[in-house]
Amino acid sequence: MPETDNSLINLYDHPGHLLRRAQQISVSIFYDEMGSELTPVQYAVLGNLAAHPGTDQVSLAALTGIDTSTGATVCARLEEKGLLQRKVIPTNRRQRALTITAAGERQLAAMVTGAQRLRRRLLAPLTQAEQLQFMALLTKLVQANNAQSRAPLTPAAGGEK
Repeated sequence: MPETDNSLINLYDHPGHLLRRAQQISVSIFYDEMGSELTPVQYAVLGNLAAHPGTDQVSLAALTGIDTSTGATVCARLEEKGLLQRKVIPTNRRQRALTITAAGERQLAAMVTGAQRLRRRLLAPLTQAEQLQFMALLTKLVQANNAQSRAPLTPAAGGEK
């Protein structure tokens, strides 16, 4: 798409603006379908912790693609809710090893159906083929620009997401 003076003025010609709007819509649908028990970031952190039990706070933040101070705050809130436990790592007293609690496991399990509805609602305007193409292109965009983030995503060992 050639850039013209007019396209630089129209916000809806800017991918960043459209991505921001898509994020707003996604968060709105998240709360519609998942309730208000967890924020989207808390849900992501808890889900990553369930997949990687015992990981430390810094690694969990990197795995989730959030900065370490946000990660610490999110983990503290999840601990207050009884959804995870933080324990000082004896070999490095500045780090905390995290484990999901039984209540955290139940919370995630209770949100599976809502997460499925969320995905369907977000992608509903697209045909099946467009959904696959959109997800492939969005994944490519995010992965290719990961290093540009203020909190780059660091995949877990073994390349898991």
